[in-house]
Amino acid sequence: MRTMVERERKFESPDGFRVPDLVGDGIAAVDEPALLTLDATYYDTPELRLTRGALALRRRTGGSDAGWHLKVGAAGGARTEHQRALTSGTTPPRDLMRLVRAAARGAPVEPVARIETRRREWRLHGPDGVVLATMADDTVVGHDLVDGRRVAWHEIEVELVDGGDDVLDSVERRLRRAGARPGSPAKIQRVLGDRLREVTAIDVGAATPVFAYAAAVRDDLVAHDPAARDGDVDGVHDMRVAVRRLRSTFRTFRALWDQGRVDAARDELKWLGEQLGGVRDAQVMGPRLAKAVRREPDELVLGPVAADVRGHFAATEAAALTRLRRALSSARYVRLLSTLDELIEATPATEVSPRWVDRRIHKAVRRADGLLDTALDRQRAPGAADDDPALHEARKAYKRGRYAVEVRKLDGAKKAKRLVRGLKGLQDLLGDHQDSVVTRQVLRDLAVRAKPNSFTYGVLYGEQAAHGRALVRKLPAAQARARKGKLRRWLR
Repeated sequence: MRTMVERERKFESPDGFRVPDLVGDGIAAVDEPALLTLDATYYDTPELRLTRGALALRRRTGGSDAGWHLKVGAAGGARTEHQRALTSGTTPPRDLMRLVRAAARGAPVEPVARIETRRREWRLHGPDGVVLATMADDTVVGHDLVDGRRVAWHEIEVELVDGGDDVLDSVERRLRRAGARPGSPAKIQRVLGDRLREVTAIDVGAATPVFAYAAAVRDDLVAHDPAARDGDVDGVHDMRVAVRRLRSTFRTFRALWDQGRVDAARDELKWLGEQLGGVRDAQVMGPRLAKAVRREPDELVLGPVAADVRGHFAATEAAALTRLRRALSSARYVRLLSTLDELIEATPATEVSPRWVDRRIHKAVRRADGLLDTALDRQRAPGAADDDPALHEARKAYKRGRYAVEVRKLDGAKKAKRLVRGLKGLQDLLGDHQDSVVTRQVLRDLAVRAKPNSFTYGVLYGEQAAHGRALVRKLPAAQARARKGKLRRWLR
């Protein structure tokens, strides 16, 4: 299986659109267009679970990359694409199916759409002849294989080969002047648009924003699954954040669900978060400490500190990634996703008002405020240690508060968007402080193992302690910024 990162931009083009001259701004030459006919069959579950999770599994003929493809991520940006050679059969390859097993909830997939594309494709060259990008002018006809719906449209895709974002910027300027407009959904989403809206529609009265937020986060979790399995840094991080958002939502708005079921789901999400956390912590801590060692003067680095740090975290990450892959391939994980589906698609356990939702959000934010007030009061006491767990508890509470506000942000509330930004700034400062605390713990463990050459770890420990104290001194000002009345008045 071949895996690559696809970086592209997509554009809508009106009737009568003419491709402009693209030479200039680093583009030295443009080939004559190649004419291609592409025919792709897309696979999904009846509930369109893959498409909802930003996964596109297809068998395509025509073009230089004919074969089986699995695209991961939203169209129009950076997406990971897994490719397999074309087979004569119509059953998706096992290795691609392993990557979508969780998204499909363990169910088989079947053809859901066929997309035929007549493409004109140009190769864009730099001054040295290198292919910087390709541009495709597509006339597309899509068929929903379930309800028979047919849709046709015209679009343009520009995909990087060996060029950078400056190439995309250059082409975009010319295309926009010629009448094209940025943005176009993935082809499969356009074809399945009606059915996709039907299966994702949520209408549970005043609780709709909460359920819609939970559904969006669940789909986000699934979308990052393939990258997390591969150990991708961003994929692991984003999947872990999705887990935290779901746990927080089920806690803040717990009364909307059967309490026994939602508490069990939170426990399972905690388990999944722990598997992701092992990988993520190693991915963050390793580079953090390596950078700290590089900053030290040579005379303060005694022994093979850099090599020991690299070796320790490489082994830690490898072991944690093995555990994560085992967890993501387990029946337990698939059951968790099915449980999330059931909770999100359930009728609320109690009828609520819009005011009830806002009160729950307000309570989450106020609780975080109270915990931080307590933590800062403790810091003012003589001899207070900056690694007080109360600061970490405040940080976790602000995450829950921010995630609660995001319910209204997703609902379109502009004040909620501003409040999220304010809370994130404070949360980031608390997070940086917690990182310094954890770093000190790791340094102490490494120093114990490194005897008798533990001097450098002591130096690094002292620097992290000083960094932690400096961050605590910044907290009151960040707290004041995050508590501006104009940001919070809408919750009262």
